[in-house]
Amino acid sequence: MDLTSEGGLRLLFSPISSNIVLRTACCTVGTVLPVYSTFKAIENNDQNEQQKWLLYWTVYGSFSVTEVFADKILSWCPIYYHAKFAFLVWLQLPSANGAKHLYMSHLRPFLLRHQARLDQILEFIYNEMTKIISTHRAEIKFASALFMKLMASVNQIVWDLTHPMQRRKNHSIEGPRQVDSDAQSDNED
Repeated sequence: MDLTSEGGLRLLFSPISSNIVLRTACCTVGTVLPVYSTFKAIENNDQNEQQKWLLYWTVYGSFSVTEVFADKILSWCPIYYHAKFAFLVWLQLPSANGAKHLYMSHLRPFLLRHQARLDQILEFIYNEMTKIISTHRAEIKFASALFMKLMASVNQIVWDLTHPMQRRKNHSIEGPRQVDSDAQSDNED
């Protein structure tokens, strides 16, 4: 193992490492790598890989919902983020096939057992969202336009900060122009 990999693993698995490092690692392993792998499965039209990543996202989404409620309690455990990191790796490992195992043994039976009730809940939520959107269409349109203007301003600010020497002329402040007296007299004629 080279020195940089060893240093990274020591930082990641050190008992005194900060939660920021572990949270970043969990985010990377839990979402960034699977997003790219899902993209590749879709673009390559690989049905087996697509099914693998659909199972992963189903288990990951269920885990995320559970974590919303349990995170405040579990995060006090000193090895919580280490365990979460290991769990996310286990879900993706082809040799362990953790996502498929959890889906088939726990999530699928639960969803099949409660499918009718969940369908009712989703239909109710969809109908309520439709009512809210149709009732507040003008406000949503205004908020959308405001958001787009804000994003255009942010984009311009970022562009100006990243390209300081290429400022557009209409945004620059210029002093009074010097006019040659010869050129001015030629224009008067």
